[in-house]
Amino acid sequence: MGRLILERDWSGTPLGPITSWPPTLRTLVSMCLMTRFPMFIYWGPERVQLYNDAGIPIMGAKHPDHALGPLRDVFPELWPHLGRMFEDLERTKQANWAESQSLPILRNGSAEEAYFTWSYTPVLDDNGTVVGFYTPALETTGQVLGQRRLRTLHLLSQRASGAGSVEEACRAGLDALAENPADLPFTWLYVTDAEGARTLLVGSTGMGALSAAVPASLDLRAPKDGGPAGGLLAPVAGTRQVPWVEDVSGWLEARLPSEAAEPPRPALVLPLPHAEGDRDLGFLVAGLSPFLNPSGEYRGFLELVAGALATAVSSARARQEAQERMERLAALDRAKTAFFSNVSHEFRTPLTLMLGPVEDALADAAEPLGPRQAERLSLVQRNASRLLKLVNTLLDFTRTEAGRVRAAFQPTDLSAFTAELVSHFESIAKRAGLVLTVDLAPLPEPVWVDREMWEKVVFNLLSNAMKFTFEGGVHVRLRAEEGHARLTVRDTGSGIPEAELPHIFERFHRVENARSRSHEGSGIGLSLVQELTKLHGGSVGVTSEPGKGTTFCVAVPLGNQHLPREQLASEGKEVLHSSSEGASPFVEEITGWLRTPPPPVEPEPGPQGTQEAAPPLRPDASARVLVVDDNADLRMYITGLLAGVVTVETAEDGMAALQAIREHPPDLILSDVMMPRLGGFGLLRELRADPRLRAIPFILLSARAGEEASVEGLEAGADDYLVKPFSARELSARVRTQLEMARVRREVAALAAREVVLEEAVRARDDFLSVASHELKTPLAAFRLKLERLERGLDADARAGMRERFLDTQRQVQRLTSIVETLLDVSQLTAGPPLLTVEDEDLTALVTDVVARQQEELTRVGCALTLRSEGPVPVRLDRERMAQVVRSLLSNAMKYAPGKPVEVHVEQDGPHARLTVVDHGMGVRPEDRERIWERFERAVSVRNFGGLGLGLWIARQVVEAHGGSVGVSETPGGGATFTVSLPLAGPRA
Repeated sequence: MGRLILERDWSGTPLGPITSWPPTLRTLVSMCLMTRFPMFIYWGPERVQLYNDAGIPIMGAKHPDHALGPLRDVFPELWPHLGRMFEDLERTKQANWAESQSLPILRNGSAEEAYFTWSYTPVLDDNGTVVGFYTPALETTGQVLGQRRLRTLHLLSQRASGAGSVEEACRAGLDALAENPADLPFTWLYVTDAEGARTLLVGSTGMGALSAAVPASLDLRAPKDGGPAGGLLAPVAGTRQVPWVEDVSGWLEARLPSEAAEPPRPALVLPLPHAEGDRDLGFLVAGLSPFLNPSGEYRGFLELVAGALATAVSSARARQEAQERMERLAALDRAKTAFFSNVSHEFRTPLTLMLGPVEDALADAAEPLGPRQAERLSLVQRNASRLLKLVNTLLDFTRTEAGRVRAAFQPTDLSAFTAELVSHFESIAKRAGLVLTVDLAPLPEPVWVDREMWEKVVFNLLSNAMKFTFEGGVHVRLRAEEGHARLTVRDTGSGIPEAELPHIFERFHRVENARSRSHEGSGIGLSLVQELTKLHGGSVGVTSEPGKGTTFCVAVPLGNQHLPREQLASEGKEVLHSSSEGASPFVEEITGWLRTPPPPVEPEPGPQGTQEAAPPLRPDASARVLVVDDNADLRMYITGLLAGVVTVETAEDGMAALQAIREHPPDLILSDVMMPRLGGFGLLRELRADPRLRAIPFILLSARAGEEASVEGLEAGADDYLVKPFSARELSARVRTQLEMARVRREVAALAAREVVLEEAVRARDDFLSVASHELKTPLAAFRLKLERLERGLDADARAGMRERFLDTQRQVQRLTSIVETLLDVSQLTAGPPLLTVEDEDLTALVTDVVARQQEELTRVGCALTLRSEGPVPVRLDRERMAQVVRSLLSNAMKYAPGKPVEVHVEQDGPHARLTVVDHGMGVRPEDRERIWERFERAVSVRNFGGLGLGLWIARQVVEAHGGSVGVSETPGGGATFTVSLPLAGPRA
């Protein structure tokens, strides 16, 4: 600035040549140029402006050509305001000061919103006349705008946080934006629906939006239907672009006065980004101030506003959805509770009609039952009573949870009453080898309890203690402490892990793998204890140490002030209640845990001198069957069914069974799924991992019905899966089948050592397969034709309705046909190599055709197939036979890798054509990769998925007959890769 001032010709200005400047001005200019703070000098009546280097940014584009001279010429837009100020300062001769004062400065070609802090100091000559002004000035535009925008963002977040709905959050956010018209002259806020298909105008601020020009809703899939506004939002939807709109004045409600020139109103359209990034929550149309630079910090502020709105909308939508989910869950919970209550009521009637006649038959002295029939009915009575106990517990729980329990609280000698309840368990505790001790001190006053509820509390805690206690005992203590009657039940059982303690009173929660006398139970006993205790105004707690025992403490307040008045028994009126009936189901259940199977009872003669009908199980006393179940009655029942025809041994859980099996392997194992210590699946895994024990037939017993449960059991490696309840005949048939199959496997293994005998057996079997296959193909073909004629005979509507059934039937017929053709192949291939009709074929075209035909089945099992080839690959082959190989490999991939991707590659590898089928399933263990190519052979590591075990054997026979080879390797990451190599044909060979 010093150089510019010296180089300027001042002779034609009001200041005149520099040499004529007065000493005071020269001194001021020297001081001004030397300071690094923005300084301005206004000299003479014309207020000629001079400034230093620090003042250059304030001048903007006016520097340097239009910044030195009379202020009226430099800033004509400021002169009306500053001119009057100079006059006042000249009159008063006193300095003034202003902080962050707004000035509509025009320094870059357009008006700007700018703020300055300054001090104008008059400069006096020797006569005391004001000859100029010395002005330090600092621009504070950035601080002012930053504070204003920060306040807007703070208000937006503060007001919109905690909104219960999207609309409420939007209204709150718009209210905050309305308080900053300087940055946001107007806004329109659109919010999209949950699917992102439509967007709704939820509100506006400032100048508002004309309803005729701006639609209240817009289809984002056809945004042009919304007129100009639709075109406004179109570039944003799905692209995250932020378009600039030059003029939206025609869409605004507010207008400038007619005599004023209306400036164009620019706007930005900002998307409200969704947290998942796959769609927009909405759009903010933000009007831009004509006095602010639309880029830089202003643009960043608008994006922060959009982000804050998106956060508010997203949070509100999440809270709204969570509230709706809670309401749905509450409705579902109420419906479930009502369902359990209704079902429990419905169960009680048939159970009563079952128990009554059974009890009458057992007690009938006039026509007594024989020992075998009496034992059977006793089994029915015990388990029907147990079922009734479960039903009653479930009914109590649902009624308590639904708040429909009507208690009858009455003053009770709680020590005497609790002693009576505990006495029912004394004999069963002795039988279990436990010491039951009581310390029930007399209480200072009667305790108000509902006696039936208190009974259930005590019985559940005692039953629970005896279930998990094997040595030591159970101690029951009652004391009056701190205004409460405190009942403590302590055992020396297996204890509860610390991580499980917070969940122990949750409904249906059970501690996994805990050592107990039985794995059975509904998981609501302790939850019912807690609910019943709460009805008494009390609380229940638990402490435990694994391996040392558990202590439950129930505390109920003394007196009756805490209880509902209407549920107190009338004075002098006692509600009578007998505890023996309530104790019976609990005692009977514990008895069941302790029961050991009696010796088998010989069948009684039937009415005509014959034995009563029994399952068709061929007697084989040498066959040993191990029954593993934690329910003593079920062990006894199965033992009674199988005794006399096989040797039956029992184990109460998987751990005991595993030890017995390792010491003396049985011929067959029948195991329950859910048992303490080690369940059925765990036992199965242990056996399948042991080469010495892996071949033992294994039948799983489970209460879980349905195809999914059966598939889970078979995939785990079980030979069969039997769902409870099962009939005696079904069990016997399954056992007979597995024992017979085991016997056949042993015989086949023995024959393998005698080659001549084996070959004769194979030829005989193959002859049978050939004849049987031919005979089966005829009725199958007739069945297929009948099915097609039946489908064609239906009208269009009926055919459409039956389509899925016809497709399923056709699939099953095709599957059976494939099995028959496979058996026929076995009989033919055993006699020698297959007869081939070879021609020049394109292996790529053949594979493509097979894949297309298998596409429907691939889609059905969820396998996404990728086919990759390098163009035609010429090979001499039998087209039908090689298509059979490709189908077999694809079927293999679908069977052992359902829902996983499958890749098929066809390529040339030197003088060979190579076909590769890659799956990502369970794979084949290295030790089994050679055996899987044998007839009727499946590797032990391969789970039981059904099938004949012939597909891969046939595939190898066909490939080798073509002069090729086939093998299997591991897919990286898991799975199996089958590779077929064939000689190339033609010149490429």
